[in-house]
Amino acid sequence: MKLVTWNTQWCKGLDGIVSAQRIVDGARAMGDFDVLCLQEIAQNYPSLTGNTAIDQPAEIARLLPDFEVVFGAAIDEQPSGPPLGQPQGQPLRQRFGNLIASRLPILQIQHLYLPSPMTSSITPGSTHAWMPRQCTVCTVQAQWGPVRIMTTHLEYHSELQRLAQAQALAHWHQMFCEQQKAGALVDPNESGTPYQAKPYTTDTILCGDCNFEPHSDPYEVLTSPEQRHPFHDAWTLLHAGEPHPPTFRLYDDTYGPDAVSCDFCFLSDSIAPRLKHIAVDTTTQVSDHQPVMIDIC
Repeated sequence: MKLVTWNTQWCKGLDGIVSAQRIVDGARAMGDFDVLCLQEIAQNYPSLTGNTAIDQPAEIARLLPDFEVVFGAAIDEQPSGPPLGQPQGQPLRQRFGNLIASRLPILQIQHLYLPSPMTSSITPGSTHAWMPRQCTVCTVQAQWGPVRIMTTHLEYHSELQRLAQAQALAHWHQMFCEQQKAGALVDPNESGTPYQAKPYTTDTILCGDCNFEPHSDPYEVLTSPEQRHPFHDAWTLLHAGEPHPPTFRLYDDTYGPDAVSCDFCFLSDSIAPRLKHIAVDTTTQVSDHQPVMIDIC
């Protein structure tokens, strides 16, 4: 199973061009992926996407006809002002979040909303950048069994919120693994109802733009061996002792002068031995982040 994860910056390249086609083509250039995980996907934000397709989940579904596309909106709201470039009438809802496209059968879809605690350092009434955060989860049918794919985009502006969101993801992972261990018994009469058997599994991939660097506090929360079910950084599994390749600010210093690595693939204990390859495309500039691909078999 090949998986590519990429923060797309709403499919906007460093040349200012917005193109979902370039994102799909760039991911395909890395490998014949089975699962594509994208962050910062926009729906009905013409101020971001300009005169290109404003419904990016629909556009990506069009570009990947053999894939099932699942969009998880961290933000789902009415426009704050008159809709740009849209006819008068009922304004289209604006959504922004994470997307998973899979050509493997999707057994279950879940949407996890992450905490955003307010720090005491923020003065009431002051302006500060913030947006809700979310994790899109699809359990897919791999050749060997169910695999839970979790893709997310954590808060950029607040270390406190990033830490809380990493803790929440660790908690969700612990709970999912305990559910698999318990092996919920389902009455045969519940077949075909919402109580029917679920695809419990410990095989988990957590990927996305985490907005933290290796060995930061949120990173340690996810990978600490003190966890009953820790995650493992896919890069360090295959390249122990080697620095992570940069995935952000490599060609653009808008958000800081130094390139950093903040886009990760984390693997559960049970699936980590299946990891065969990891690669980072450090040449593409069709987003302000670099894509990461893993190969698991």
